[in-house]
Amino acid sequence: MLFLVFELDGERYALDAREIVRVLPLQPVRAFAGTPPYIAGVIDHEGAPVPVVDMAMLALGRPARALMSTRLVLVNDKAPAALDKTLGTTAGTTAGTTVGTTAAMAAASAEHGARPRRIALLLECATRTQTLAPAAFADSGIATPEARWLGPVASDAHGFVQWVKVEQLLDERVRALLFPDPPTWREAAAPGESMQSDSIPAGRTP
Repeated sequence: MLFLVFELDGERYALDAREIVRVLPLQPVRAFAGTPPYIAGVIDHEGAPVPVVDMAMLALGRPARALMSTRLVLVNDKAPAALDKTLGTTAGTTAGTTVGTTAAMAAASAEHGARPRRIALLLECATRTQTLAPAAFADSGIATPEARWLGPVASDAHGFVQWVKVEQLLDERVRALLFPDPPTWREAAAPGESMQSDSIPAGRTP
C-alpha cells in the first residue's frame, strides 16, 4: 500500500496515497479571521477556494515552515458523520464504509452539480512515498481523543511512522465553519419579497 510520508520535527507521518487528489507546490495562503489557529486560510485551486489545514500547527502548535520540501496536498473531505446526516440512505447498504461514503459523496456532488469538498494539507518534508503493508500498522497504545486523526503506527529501519486519518482531521464544528450550508454570502429573499438588486423604483430605468 502506497503512502505519502511527511515529517514534523523529525517524526514521520503517512497519508494513504489513494486519498490524495493532487500534490501542489507551496503558494500564498489567504488567511481568514475567526477560524481555529490550524486553519491557515484558503488557496485558489481551479477557480474555487480550498481551506488549508496547517499540520504543523495542528500537531505541534507552530506554523509550518516555508521549506523547499513544504507542499500543499489536496484531499477530499469525506466527512462520514456529516454525510450520514445529509445524504440519508444515498449510500444504501454500504453506508459507513469508505467505499460507500466516497460513492455517496460523489453521487450527491454530481446530482447538485457541485465539486467534492476538498481541503489542502500544508505539510513539511512531503517529498517521498513509501510502501507499507496495512498489517504492519498497530495501535499505538496511547489514546488521543483530542487528536483523533492520529492513527496506528508502523516501524521500519528508520523508526516509527504514524498513519494520519484524513476523515478525522476536521470535527463537526470546524467543518461547519469551512463548509457552511447555505453559503454565508448567499442571502435568500424573504417569502413574497424580491432581491434588492431586482427592485427598481418606478419611473427609473436600470
